[in-house]
Amino acid sequence: MSSALRRMSTSPFSSCAFQQRTSSWWPSRRPPSTPTSRRSLVVVAAASNFANENREYVIVGGGNAAGYAARTFVEHGMADGRLCIVSKEAVAPYERPALTKGYLFPLDKKPARLPGFHTCVGAGGERQTSEWYKEHGIEVLYEDPVAAIDIQNQILTTSSGNHLKYGSLIISTGCAAVRFPENIGGNLPGVHYIRDVADADSLVSSLEKAKKVVVIGGGYIGMEVAAAAAGWKLDITIIFPEDRIMPRLFTPSLARRYEELYQKNGIKFIKGVLIDKLEGGTDGRVATVLLRNGSIIEADTVIVGIGAKPVVSPFEAIGLNNNVGGIQVDSLFRTSIPGIFAIGDVAAFPLKIYDRMARVEHVDHARKSAQHCVRTLLTAHTQPYDYLPFFYSRVFEYEGSSRKIWWQFYGDNVGDTIEVGDFDLKVATFWLDSESRVKGIFLESGSPEEFSLLPKLAKSQPVVDRAKLQSVTSVEEALEIASSSL
Repeated sequence: MSSALRRMSTSPFSSCAFQQRTSSWWPSRRPPSTPTSRRSLVVVAAASNFANENREYVIVGGGNAAGYAARTFVEHGMADGRLCIVSKEAVAPYERPALTKGYLFPLDKKPARLPGFHTCVGAGGERQTSEWYKEHGIEVLYEDPVAAIDIQNQILTTSSGNHLKYGSLIISTGCAAVRFPENIGGNLPGVHYIRDVADADSLVSSLEKAKKVVVIGGGYIGMEVAAAAAGWKLDITIIFPEDRIMPRLFTPSLARRYEELYQKNGIKFIKGVLIDKLEGGTDGRVATVLLRNGSIIEADTVIVGIGAKPVVSPFEAIGLNNNVGGIQVDSLFRTSIPGIFAIGDVAAFPLKIYDRMARVEHVDHARKSAQHCVRTLLTAHTQPYDYLPFFYSRVFEYEGSSRKIWWQFYGDNVGDTIEVGDFDLKVATFWLDSESRVKGIFLESGSPEEFSLLPKLAKSQPVVDRAKLQSVTSVEEALEIASSSL
């Protein structure tokens, strides 16, 4: 299969994955960059009055990683009166994956809503509402993102002009959605991007009135949003330039099976085409999607899911990785500046198991990198971060769905593939190298026991009997062969 996972500068998956690589969605136009501030370094003289009371530890960013970092500070007894979180969001950190899944369900199908999915419920932890932060003495500054940093004096300046003092700094700014340029309709009313609760609320408002929905992008975001929108019983079309969905993970056979499932749920596909522009109607709202081949698709709601870019501004001077993007850190999430760390989607870190640099856009890494970083900061912990790539998706989980889908993938999708099973029941795909070592494994509709076996196989990379694996017809048999090699 593709060698995408071997290269530092590319991404194996369509979204929420290793460093994003966006497709040529519009001809002869480059995707827009995440806005960056020219005020990367400022010197604040006479900054005796700071807006934050808690100054020993400051986390910039209010996403998944920030929530799990806060919990780790509390677990070590180092949060009360010491920790400050500076966030652009209006609410406390939450489990972001819900936004493209349960949050978009119709109102009569029990959609997810806050405070139900604040961190750290996604990993079985306590629900950390705004009151939780107050009770633990954590200062949270909402809706005031950091706009500048004075590294020498350890001072941050927010967009409102407030000055914040820090002793140790953790950068957890995550990613921003890649947007279509304004001159091709990227900012028209009815055109949506999803990164936060406000985005999801806006989309739900559109879905309540929508009739024809176009989803642009065949990766994680596109597939999950389309599946959730199917619960609204709307006319849904997914458009993407590749020849199949999830091309950086799904084999052609696997992609075909999922496409058939989506089609059974009334979702249409237009593959191998580029977007020319989005056009508005007489009311100014998006009305049509013009394709490069001349086709015109009607739409009153458009969701764009074509990738994400790490939010590195205003921290460029700390040191970036130009291959995978993001802020360069070591195996303990330390940047080139003493006392400054970076975690989650924005961190470019050494992926020990495969001996290369990587940047992972996934909630699992956000959680684990936050916990590892804070332990490093607060204790004598010096064990290198040893992350095993893990991705999953859950779709069609709304009430009344004919089939709920949940798959998991662990490891590296390189080498030859062997697919086993009946998709109507469960299916598995194994990636084997030239020595028949298991490099990666994908499982759809497995049991908890079967899913728990996947990381063991991907981590230990056992040599399996290739001929036996190819000869079996059930997933159970295939997993038994692989597990016997551990």
